Amino acid sequence: MTRWPLPEPMQLALDEARAGESAGEVPIGAVVIRDGQVIARAHNQPRGRHDPTAHAEVLAIRAAAAVLGNERLDGCELWVTLEPCAMCAGAIAHARIARLYYAASDPKGGAVEHGARVFEHDQTLHRPEIYSGMGEDEAAMLLKQFFRDLRSS
Repeated sequence: MTRWPLPEPMQLALDEARAGESAGEVPIGAVVIRDGQVIARAHNQPRGRHDPTAHAEVLAIRAAAAVLGNERLDGCELWVTLEPCAMCAGAIAHARIARLYYAASDPKGGAVEHGARVFEHDQTLHRPEIYSGMGEDEAAMLLKQFFRDLRSS
């Protein structure tokens, strides 16, 4: 477990992940912050919405864009519990998120430090500042327990 208190936005993202788990979704949560204020939060909902694009990051970005009345989320931070996939990394770039914080790495499906490495391509017109590892133990434990329980049921 983490040896120091997690930043509040990551704790909120973990809370969202737990809410998703309670709803039978893969426990991933996301929070959008602007000027130190939470403007959107979401958890994975592809199963409940019957929508393969209903990842926590995409839902949080959509909600933040609605709050701001703008598709560009300049100056916003995205805090998420798992390394974003290629779809979500693309949405982050298109939304112009300033900073991305994610807890756990995802060697199988991630696209920031693994796989497609979306932000390293010349064709990516916007690259956020990227910070990883805060809350990694908690996020990884949630995911491992979720899939362990899924396999045993």
